[in-house]
Amino acid sequence: MEKETTIYDIAKELSISPTTVSRGLNNHPAVNKDTKQKIFEVATQMGYRSNTFASSLRKQRTNTIGVIVPLLNSNFQSSVMAGMEKIANEAGYNLIISQSLETVQKEITNAKTMFDNRVDGLLVSIAYDTENIDHFEPFFSKGIPLLFYDRVPEHKKCTSIVIDNTQAAYTATSHLIEQGCKNIVHISGNLKVNVYKERLKGFKYALMDNDIPIVDSSVIVTDLSEEAGIKAAKQIIQMDPMPDGVFVSNDYCAVSCIKTLKQAGISIPKDIAVVGFNNDPITRIIEPNLSSVNYPGYEMGEMAVRTLINYLDGASDVSITNTITLRSELVVRESTGKLKHTSLAIH
Repeated sequence: MEKETTIYDIAKELSISPTTVSRGLNNHPAVNKDTKQKIFEVATQMGYRSNTFASSLRKQRTNTIGVIVPLLNSNFQSSVMAGMEKIANEAGYNLIISQSLETVQKEITNAKTMFDNRVDGLLVSIAYDTENIDHFEPFFSKGIPLLFYDRVPEHKKCTSIVIDNTQAAYTATSHLIEQGCKNIVHISGNLKVNVYKERLKGFKYALMDNDIPIVDSSVIVTDLSEEAGIKAAKQIIQMDPMPDGVFVSNDYCAVSCIKTLKQAGISIPKDIAVVGFNNDPITRIIEPNLSSVNYPGYEMGEMAVRTLINYLDGASDVSITNTITLRSELVVRESTGKLKHTSLAIH
């Protein structure tokens, strides 16, 4: 049987070190383009085959990263996945993606499946009703890197990647106040979830700083669905006095709210100014176009995978807890006034 060609054979042929050959074959940036080309040419001529299985055994890696998302049918999560795929592919990793379908029970099943499939690390945005994360304990106890993004739990062993939701909500609410709104309603999601709890906090801070009273009717807690937007709009119409501003914690709910208000003869933004969250494509379709906080999903996906791979490569320590906060901005459109397509940075 003909002997398999190894990186040592290639190194000998080219009079370079086996390490350089290995790095060249793995497209390492430390090896210059010409040397890489020579390595690939000689490897092809000599019939070299990369032994991915043996490599995985040596590293005790599967070169797979698990991802658990609440739902894939959102523009935000699609953007996050695109960013994750880019960095994972560049680094030679595959993603295994599953949906919790917004239920903790499905999230528990997904976490066990990921663990049993020996993923090298796990990225999670928690489900709508997740209140504790005991089901991720096997990852902590085995030292398998686990990062949370967007919807994150409070846990001393977790690294989280988020935006400053409190500041983003403060900026959005302050913008409504600057447009002359004095009676503002906030349509929120489950207040046990970090993102909605923090956005409510930012909303309240903005009212307090502008001496606007906070009353119970100022906050409508929903599941932020299309139906919730319709229901919230009907509730707003019945209020006396009727609000002159609405800050909604996602764009789809905001859009259905606007449509329902318009059907009732209410002018946007003349009677009620509306601002959403996420800057989904739908913000540019609804009339008037919707002002919204731009959530950098693609960058969040890139950062999540890059950080996880740094842990796997030993470049950083998974046991050191930190929070990575990405920058967001408010994109101002016609739903909050005459000012068009202006971005207000959120630091």
